[in-house]
Amino acid sequence: MFNKILIANRGEIAVRLIRACRDLNISPVAVYSEADRESLHVKMADEAYVIGPAASSESYLSIERILDAALKSKAEAIHPGYGFLAENAQFAKACEDVGLVFIGPSAGAMKLMGDKIASRLTVEKAGVPTIPGKNQPVDSVREALALASDIGYPVMIKASAGGGGKGLRRVSNEEELRSVYEMTRGEAQSSFGNATIYLEKAIDKPRHIEVQLMGDHDGNLIHLGERECSIQRRHQKIVEECPSPVVDAHFRERIGDAAKAAAAAIGYYSLGTVEFLVDSTHHFYFLEMNTRLQVEHPITELVTGIDLVREQIHIAAGERLRFRQQDIRFRGAAIECRIYAEDPRNNFFPSPGKITSLFEPSGPGIRNDSGVYPGFTITVHYDPLISKLVAYGENRPQAVDRMRRALGEYKIGGIQTTIPFLELLLSHPAFSRGELHTQFIEEHGLLDRLNEDGSLECSVPVIAAALSYFLDRRKTPAVSPAPRGGNWREFGRFPRHPRW
Repeated sequence: MFNKILIANRGEIAVRLIRACRDLNISPVAVYSEADRESLHVKMADEAYVIGPAASSESYLSIERILDAALKSKAEAIHPGYGFLAENAQFAKACEDVGLVFIGPSAGAMKLMGDKIASRLTVEKAGVPTIPGKNQPVDSVREALALASDIGYPVMIKASAGGGGKGLRRVSNEEELRSVYEMTRGEAQSSFGNATIYLEKAIDKPRHIEVQLMGDHDGNLIHLGERECSIQRRHQKIVEECPSPVVDAHFRERIGDAAKAAAAAIGYYSLGTVEFLVDSTHHFYFLEMNTRLQVEHPITELVTGIDLVREQIHIAAGERLRFRQQDIRFRGAAIECRIYAEDPRNNFFPSPGKITSLFEPSGPGIRNDSGVYPGFTITVHYDPLISKLVAYGENRPQAVDRMRRALGEYKIGGIQTTIPFLELLLSHPAFSRGELHTQFIEEHGLLDRLNEDGSLECSVPVIAAALSYFLDRRKTPAVSPAPRGGNWREFGRFPRHPRW
């Protein structure tokens, strides 16, 4: 087992990884940008290294600076978390080149599954169903129009290197396709450095269901059930649950076997997730594979009783899986809500600023993976995720009830958050019935209903607060780098103790 791991990330996921290291008696090392000097993950780590200014391109996306910090700290491995460099094959290879263990899959598997066209071809050969479309780049509007006519509208136009909802559009007719073709290529180029796009059939109101996988270096591979991720806004997940309300034991076995077949085709090891779209007749189609730890991993942990991050670290250390497929048991139900510093009554406008007060929910069945504290400042530089609130119950109705209670308890002062929107969403009768699909929010007009209650009265003060924050940042003088160690002991809000 490792003695020291560098965590190449920030926020709540960095805190989660630090806790996993503590459980394994591993010394956690943090990296941070100048904007994150007072972040919780910096204060919790045994050592912390500044790696550049606020811009991600010069800090959390800088392979050279992260590797330099790892070598200085004498870390043996790097955990990338999710986002930033987590699915960057070049980063994984660079870690190997300098003798560091990358806690994740091989660079080759990551590169293959990061290419949507190549991944479709690979899983098709393994017998995994894919969405009807063309497994080749579409190089012109003319070619796109001809293919869309063959497939039949509506179609999805997608970036081959895409992810996170970028480079992705649903097209209903020829006129729309003509207007968004070049726009999508441009977005793909700017976001991923690759303008390659392809077309596939759009499935009407699909469920988004993903399967959690775990594999070791000896070829042992298991799945840990599915997660329902259908509640989305702009192709971004905001609520996830495990298990899916529509998946029974037989369906779980079929979709789990398909996910394992896709992973086995590339000799996959570490944690990974295969995502599927499921139509109204319960036919499922491969969407993509995420070659990393998922944001929504806590709900699988609660339902299976397995610490996924702990197992991922064991696998990276060369150990065999400690579980067989028949050992995996599913108990109860869990739901996760992503809490963002955004104003849902003002088109989810970012809400940077200082958290003036904080009351986090607790009680039976509640877990809150957070990266903030009272007095912490949410900046405009990164994803505004504050925390992941998770509720567990003996069954889905109890988990939903506990989540509603927890959302009502959660109080965050000084900024706007998405909590009111989540409360509205979970109170909808269709959600209670489990009638979910990726257009759920639009179909039920939830944004309109939220604005009926609160209108847009807060839009002006939110904008004013944001402008004030920017002006204050410009006036703030530069400060010297924080010391490499000792941050944890200096954080007076918590006891002086070697473990969190």
